[in-house]
Amino acid sequence: MRHYIIGDVHGEYKALLNLVSKVPSKAQLIFVGDLIDRGSQSAHVVKFVRENNLLCVRGNHEEMMIEHGSAFVRSIENGEEIEENNMWLKHGGIETLLSYGLVSYKESKIVPHPFIKEFIFQFKDDIEWMKKLPLYLELDEVKHSSGRTIVVSHSAISPVWHMRDKGEEEKEFVSTVLWSRAIPLDRENIFNIFGHTPQKYTVKEENHYVNVDTGCYMKEKKGYGLLSAYCVESGEVYSSGELSVFDKKIS
Repeated sequence: MRHYIIGDVHGEYKALLNLVSKVPSKAQLIFVGDLIDRGSQSAHVVKFVRENNLLCVRGNHEEMMIEHGSAFVRSIENGEEIEENNMWLKHGGIETLLSYGLVSYKESKIVPHPFIKEFIFQFKDDIEWMKKLPLYLELDEVKHSSGRTIVVSHSAISPVWHMRDKGEEEKEFVSTVLWSRAIPLDRENIFNIFGHTPQKYTVKEENHYVNVDTGCYMKEKKGYGLLSAYCVESGEVYSSGELSVFDKKIS
């Protein structure tokens, strides 16, 4: 069985289905996190990953949904005003709430569905699932052609790989793996596959890492708008659809 690592989906469910249709049917799919936000169908993306029991690491957008989505649930259940001025809602969280059918958005104001308490359970359950997502996965069953251990994470993990078992440094480790955009140096004996920082046109592959985020949600920006999957065994790259409208005009 071959392993395909899929970049940040960001709620782009149609792109995900398009990509999956191209990948061999018996492949093991693994996601680098950021399944949600920005795109319009985050709830469908999470459902797809959960129902098919696919592997996924936690991204910074799952982390934001865990924190601010939980606060949203508490506000709804306690009849309190929704806190709208937070990082999650400003970076795609509103689209995620809309995808769950929990709210409408009118005149720059979030309006809860009149019967929201009756069907918020799926949103709550998905948050609990996200809490259990690992920060990284070591693929023990397969090796990179270089012989290095393959590690999947949301952002580059090599800068803090030596901290992974040190509890007192957990905060820095977590922050780096979820949020850092630093270009990783080749100083650990691992081959790291990650996303988080969009790459133009195709994935970025170096001797010690691959960045598989090709800006799936950035459809109106030249060179982006693709969802990509990297095959661990062969180095093949599959991508959804076509490039952005700007690239189509040039070609």
